[in-house]
Amino acid sequence: MLGAITVLLVYQLVGEVFVQLTGLPVPGPVVGMLLLFITLIARKGVPETLRGTAQQLLSHLSLLFVPAGVGVMLHFGRLGQEWLALAVALVASTVLTIVVTALVMRLLQRR
Repeated sequence: MLGAITVLLVYQLVGEVFVQLTGLPVPGPVVGMLLLFITLIARKGVPETLRGTAQQLLSHLSLLFVPAGVGVMLHFGRLGQEWLALAVALVASTVLTIVVTALVMRLLQRR
């Protein structure tokens, strides 16, 4: 399990370094995840140790939302001041996501 966590962290580090060197406006962990995905496709599968570790991490995923909840409570006053902008952004991004998902689904169904 330690080896698999090391692999995941190394890919995250490579993604962070890549973003810092290129100046891409993308989070480093996203780039690392994309590189890991490409590696797994090239290997034609996921090693069992990595699969087990990923399952364990996903089973505890809710713990990662605790810091976000604390941040919301910490800035509750500011959220109250800017509720309209936040609500508009939330609704607009949700509608945009639904539209894009529908268009992609329609495109894929035609194939």
